[in-house]
Amino acid sequence: MVKRHPGERSIVPSHRVEPGRLIKAPENFLDPQGVRAVMHEARTGRRDFIRSAFAAAVAGAGTGALRAQSNPVPTEGGDPNILNLPAHTAGLGQPVATDGYGKPSRYEVNVQRRQSPGLTQTAQASVSFAPLQSLFGIVTPSGLHFERHHQGWWDVDPSRHRLMINGSDPGLVNTPKVFTMDEIMRLPSVSRFHFIECGANTGMEWGNVAVPTCQYSHGMLSCSEFTGVPLKTLLDLCGADARRGRFVLAEGADGSSMTRTIPMELIESGEVLVAYGQNGEMLRPENGYPLRLVVPGVQGVSWVKYLRRIEVGDQPYGAKDEVLHYVDLMPDGRHRQYTSIQECKSVVTTPSGGQVLLDRGYYQITGLAWSGRGKVRRVDVSVDGGANWRTARLQTPVLTKCLTRFSLDWVWDGRPAIIQSRAIDDTGYVQPTYRQLRAVRGSRSIYHNNSIQTWLVQESGEVKNVQLS
Repeated sequence: MVKRHPGERSIVPSHRVEPGRLIKAPENFLDPQGVRAVMHEARTGRRDFIRSAFAAAVAGAGTGALRAQSNPVPTEGGDPNILNLPAHTAGLGQPVATDGYGKPSRYEVNVQRRQSPGLTQTAQASVSFAPLQSLFGIVTPSGLHFERHHQGWWDVDPSRHRLMINGSDPGLVNTPKVFTMDEIMRLPSVSRFHFIECGANTGMEWGNVAVPTCQYSHGMLSCSEFTGVPLKTLLDLCGADARRGRFVLAEGADGSSMTRTIPMELIESGEVLVAYGQNGEMLRPENGYPLRLVVPGVQGVSWVKYLRRIEVGDQPYGAKDEVLHYVDLMPDGRHRQYTSIQECKSVVTTPSGGQVLLDRGYYQITGLAWSGRGKVRRVDVSVDGGANWRTARLQTPVLTKCLTRFSLDWVWDGRPAIIQSRAIDDTGYVQPTYRQLRAVRGSRSIYHNNSIQTWLVQESGEVKNVQLS
């Protein structure tokens, strides 16, 4: 449903308001040596290297990138792209199914996941970021889904993979069972769209180490259609005592033996899935093939990959990634633990950091919003740093605990603009500013940053990542 303020009119391109052109952000501007330099600077609170590396990438693109991207229409005479028949119109195309599994166009080869600039120190315990600024709609292609691994990824033989369900004490599970993949996939399945976000997404922004592009600031976020069996179904088959067993421990089969506590109240709702499918096919190995947990609205570390065991217990398990990692360091020095829900959040993906607006005129501001507590109810957009807000359009479908695409018509007059988005979910929660969030959480956190993101459009058209004091 499109929501507007009373009296607000849609702005569409016309002969008076020409649509503006935009240069995409450089996709890859940090090599492995650069990543190490960023890691060093992150410890000291500096960001000079990442700024200079990004500036060099922009300069290196030069006018050639503009020509390749826009292929501008000549100012005089006819357009050869219309007057001359191209080869693909005058000739015979490629045969069917040259590749058994389809792949993107060669012109989109730079749209890739990119490795973390400084978040982790080893390739196996690392992160890749989804290119949010290059995506449409709400679904992340499986091959561009962000990754977070603690011990590297594996391509597990599904014929040998097993899922065990047991209890921590006698009686919590009447009939412990071991399921094969075939047995799980024969059960009635459900398919649902949900976002998954790493608890550390936007983590570098806590210390104002502003990474240049939306991919690096918010790219530990993806959204897919997941297919599987509700965990409640499997627990019921095993006779789990949900009255006494109010928690389960989910354990993965990778080298880190990732373990996370899941409250039984989430499972009883039927929303927690033991999933084997993603976007209409089997999970990719990087995403937990052949089996993973889907815990909608909860930070990604609880979506345990390579799932091999579920244990029912009567209290939280206090695993290392619950009491030492993925915790919030509060201003008084205490750790806030078990902060799993991903609060309401949004980000403008166009225009966003690293992009360049070439002309004055009409643009469509667009982005993504999400909430771990339910549906996005409204998204407001400001082009003057929060002084004034306009209600954006919400593209359908608007689903619970799922990404929601929003957009707003905007005419850029060539003056500096400060672009922000502010999401509100159906519980009434309003996405906070940095000042509001830091008043409660301080500035020493890594995790659970859901502050309003700010992009500065300069007079030159260059878009920068900034924070308002």
